[in-house]
Amino acid sequence: MTRPNILFVTVDQWPASLTGYEGHPTILTPTLDQLARNGVRYSRAYSECPICIPARRTMMTGTTAKQHGDRSFDPALRMPDLPTLPGLLRDAGYQTLAVGKLHVYPPRDRIGFEEVHLAEEGRPHLGGYDDHELYVSDQGFPGQGFAHGMNNNDYLWRPWHLPEHCHVTNWATWKLCREIKRRDPTRPAFWHLSYTAPHPPLIPLQAYLDIYRDAEPPPPAWGEWAEDEATQPYALRAIRDYWAHVKPHHLRGIQRAFMALCTHIDHQLRLVIGTLREEGLLDETAILFTGDHGDMLGAHGLWAKRLYYEDSARVPTLLIGPAGDARTPAGTVDDRLVGQADILPTLLDFAGVETPAHVEGLSMVGGTRREVLLGACREDASATRMATEGRYKLLWYPCGNVVQLFDLQEDPGELHDRSADPSLAPVRARLEAALVEGAWGADLDWVRDGRLVGMPAREFRGQVNRGLSGQRGHHFPPPPIMDASVVVGTPG
Repeated sequence: MTRPNILFVTVDQWPASLTGYEGHPTILTPTLDQLARNGVRYSRAYSECPICIPARRTMMTGTTAKQHGDRSFDPALRMPDLPTLPGLLRDAGYQTLAVGKLHVYPPRDRIGFEEVHLAEEGRPHLGGYDDHELYVSDQGFPGQGFAHGMNNNDYLWRPWHLPEHCHVTNWATWKLCREIKRRDPTRPAFWHLSYTAPHPPLIPLQAYLDIYRDAEPPPPAWGEWAEDEATQPYALRAIRDYWAHVKPHHLRGIQRAFMALCTHIDHQLRLVIGTLREEGLLDETAILFTGDHGDMLGAHGLWAKRLYYEDSARVPTLLIGPAGDARTPAGTVDDRLVGQADILPTLLDFAGVETPAHVEGLSMVGGTRREVLLGACREDASATRMATEGRYKLLWYPCGNVVQLFDLQEDPGELHDRSADPSLAPVRARLEAALVEGAWGADLDWVRDGRLVGMPAREFRGQVNRGLSGQRGHHFPPPPIMDASVVVGTPG
């Protein structure tokens, strides 16, 4: 049997709910909608740790932070001594190529890919040249990739400031299409296309802003539990404080700019699929589309990621097998609990490669399903944990030992905290027990006699943001190398 090519597409910070196939009333995602009709969409796919670096380590190793070592975002942490998805496929005879964001250290570590064309969101200070920035320089704009003045960790917006072909979404698409044409025809291919958008900076093309000029997106959800900020866990207060400058009247512009970045990706993805079709490869290619995490986008007064509410933790996930593959019947919705550790065994399944025994993930086309999915993010006062059975989801904030419980079937917007509801006491006990059983590292100090006890509540104090959330500058000449372990642009 001929082994299929594999196209693995990721986006950064795109909530699963912000898609046409999930019924969003405003967003335009015609390509993703068609892919959902062509294969399987996973309605309960989550990021085990909804932060960029930990999520990508999970995708590439098939392991959670307990094995790969990071649930807090450590920019100077090397990849663990574990087999990677591209390395396993390369060793099995695949040609392996990545275009876009890898978010590894050092930045030019290929982690098993034979070739990498990198777009790392303006991080030359970590060492290693960024191929997208080199391309922008070659087009006559050296160091001007961030001259728009927007920020990677904020919600300012404006149109892209350089010619359209210099936009990182166009560049990544063009580069992958060219590499598909330059493939080795004697070997199957694993192509990883990693778009950096819609993660800020919010700098869409004017043409896509124009599409949404008259759009009226729905207002973000606002739960009753979110009304009194003073009673909220430390992790939530830190996020609200960090983005306190984002005012309600900014929301419509932010939503439009964010959706414009999403639709831009959706349209560019058509070029990749069109290239596969014209090269005679589409019917023999498996396609997996997903994201590393979502974005709260103002829901419950919260922004960005690092949380386990649906908009932050649930990711769009579509799987289309080669033509005629019975494992991905067209138009199917699969409600199994999926984590990003499942990506590696799933794609190895299509390649006919055995999954290593240490891998924690489960194949998304296999018969084994998990009953509970756990999530863990951060190890300080901003730590948050999740346990979900699918319908019910429990969130735990160790600082102050705060628990929330949501019935996602009756309350998909997570408006009503049911943790004190006596009728759901057995559900709460069951999910708390799952967190106790899965505790490791710092969590062991927050568990006593088989119960969650957390840590004492901490007085909240606002933060000083001298670096403007890690604002980029002009990159010609390149900035000096800096200490890679210094984290910028995050609330805490």
